[in-house]
Amino acid sequence: MSTSRAADPPAPDAVAATLREAEFVRLCARPTGDALAAAGLLARALRSASTPFHVRTTRAGTAPDGDGTPVALGWTAPDATFVPAGDRPVSVVAAEVVAELGADPDPVVGLAGVVAAESAPGADGSGSLLESAERRDAVERRPGVAVPTADPADGLAGSALFRAPFSGDPEAARALLADLDYPAEPDDDDRRRLASAVALDATADAPPRAAEAVGRALHPYATPEGPFETLGGYADVLSATAREAPGLGVALALGNDVAREAALDAWRSHATAAHGLLDDPSTSRYDGAFVVRIDGESDGHAVLATAARLARDFASPEPVALVVADGAAAAAGVDGTTDVTAALREAAGDGTASGDARLGDARFDGDVESFVGGFRGAL
Repeated sequence: MSTSRAADPPAPDAVAATLREAEFVRLCARPTGDALAAAGLLARALRSASTPFHVRTTRAGTAPDGDGTPVALGWTAPDATFVPAGDRPVSVVAAEVVAELGADPDPVVGLAGVVAAESAPGADGSGSLLESAERRDAVERRPGVAVPTADPADGLAGSALFRAPFSGDPEAARALLADLDYPAEPDDDDRRRLASAVALDATADAPPRAAEAVGRALHPYATPEGPFETLGGYADVLSATAREAPGLGVALALGNDVAREAALDAWRSHATAAHGLLDDPSTSRYDGAFVVRIDGESDGHAVLATAARLARDFASPEPVALVVADGAAAAAGVDGTTDVTAALREAAGDGTASGDARLGDARFDGDVESFVGGFRGAL
């Protein structure tokens, strides 16, 4: 999960020292599930310390104006203490900051951030979070597919963790379950059969990286006391709400379960729209980039970024996928060695771009073909 950054970020103990001395903290999270989970971890620690705080998401290049001490999560801010997207999930670094403050990070929130960062529970420095969750019986590994809801058809159709023929289509998901004779109360063998079917559907006619991508959604960690059925499902909802309804995402990360149903509605609509963009796209393949053109104006940044990630993993034969509409675009890269946000920023010219090396979005003036040409040249 490497990414370029303009300056070395402060160590967790330095971030903790800043928070300890602050009278009021403004947590400014990039709209990703990982950064949102990190904000939730820090906000809970600040609440325990009786330190006033405010949480918001932002795509700005500098910390938004306001009183108090700004802390940027998921991006490099020149005018704030920052924890950028880097070699480890932002939520892992935030958990270390919480520990430096003498508090216990919520392991389920932290691990949901880890999964949202396309990592795995226990990897990339999250071992202590997983150990804490297992010690508390907060997670339980089981066969099956990572979805947020108890209704498997709803979960399969609404998932943006993978792309398959039933994605965005609850009726098709129910047909799959009927073909498998999937019972209302499945056992481990039933869950294994479902996971195998999902893996086959998601990887058919897909690039090789699809196997790794869908693998992150299989053999999930169930969360018996969590707001959603699995860690992966929690991560999926956080990622969707971070872009689609950030206020709901913030509420979830802070532990407000009242927002659960509204967040699920946002998750469903977000995934349905993202998959819909890829159902019958106009595509072009270039050296290093796979381009998906969307007719007309898009609904903005939210859906394009998710569609770009899905296109990268399940459609693109190239290491970078670009989804572009009139005035807006998003790009996703495989490993961060090619900084897609830097390429978007160069192509956008006087427009705006935000994100990290692996995933970013942009607004631009001018025609789509010129933007695509500028993006390819920047790559």
